[in-house]
Amino acid sequence: MDGPLGPRESAEFVAGKSRDVSIDGGGVRSVAELLLAKASGPELSPGAWKALHELNPRAADEAAVSWVFVTDTLNFSFWSEHDEHKCLVGYKGRTYSGYWSLCAAVNRALDEGIPITSASYYATATLDQVKHIFRSDTDVPMPLIEERHRILNETGKILLEKFQGSFLNCVRKSEKSAQKLMHLVVESFPSYRDVTQFEGKRISFYKRAQILVADTWSVLEGKGDGCFTDISSITMFADYRLPQVLAHLGALKYSKELLEKLLRGEMFSYGDRQEVEIRGCSLWCVELIRDCLLELIEEKGEKNSREINSILLDYYLWDYARDHREDMKGIPFHRTRCIYY
Repeated sequence: MDGPLGPRESAEFVAGKSRDVSIDGGGVRSVAELLLAKASGPELSPGAWKALHELNPRAADEAAVSWVFVTDTLNFSFWSEHDEHKCLVGYKGRTYSGYWSLCAAVNRALDEGIPITSASYYATATLDQVKHIFRSDTDVPMPLIEERHRILNETGKILLEKFQGSFLNCVRKSEKSAQKLMHLVVESFPSYRDVTQFEGKRISFYKRAQILVADTWSVLEGKGDGCFTDISSITMFADYRLPQVLAHLGALKYSKELLEKLLRGEMFSYGDRQEVEIRGCSLWCVELIRDCLLELIEEKGEKNSREINSILLDYYLWDYARDHREDMKGIPFHRTRCIYY
């Protein structure tokens, strides 16, 4: 059987047939104009991943790549049922929630001498060990902890069998192609297979596989093994925060029926039509924003030697969503509890 449409093609297909989510051209331009002010600053630079996030590794070595692989293997489903009652992890005097609680827990474990980024350790780690590593400072545990344990074991065993226990070996097999690495990850590790059906077609968003490629590029600073010649082919990472910020900024529009469901806090199953429309349209929306931003840069006649890609836009918008969480309460994120995002 032929493989599914790739993320970009899937998003364009979904956007063309969407009923409850639409992309607003004026909103796309206004977001591009917002980003234009940042285009030559640190926020949209490849170095922002390290410079703006204290939990990310500072080194550009094999240990840092192993850290990226573990965190992105577990990078799913951090949203809380109640904002005032959530999983929190304290680390070095700060308290972290969401995805950053995972990163803080990994760093805490490493500081405690637990080799959580070593495949030989997490391939056989017990559920109790995993619960201890990702323990919360509140009485709310990290969501889907049993799934995280299962995926760690499964992924560690595959990494040992196929890549001698090192994700860097997997990166090297990609021959400096971001697309090759993405497909190698999806083919090798079952938990990364973010594939569903829409209008009779098999489609993919590969949120975690794409963010793994992007974070590998970022941690290696786009050099050496992290120099991917086609890095701009990676799209944004279709999750639950990006659609929310795109709707807040006016680039995405929801139907009345869909908005009412979101406001009621209804759960969407992975692969539901509206869930797919939200993810697909948000991905295509960021592609349009990037194209518009590049046109604006050209119109201004700026010599921008820096490559602006969808990865950098995703990083910036995700941080924007975190920093403007209170402002965005009028448009809640969609709730889907799954391992794919």
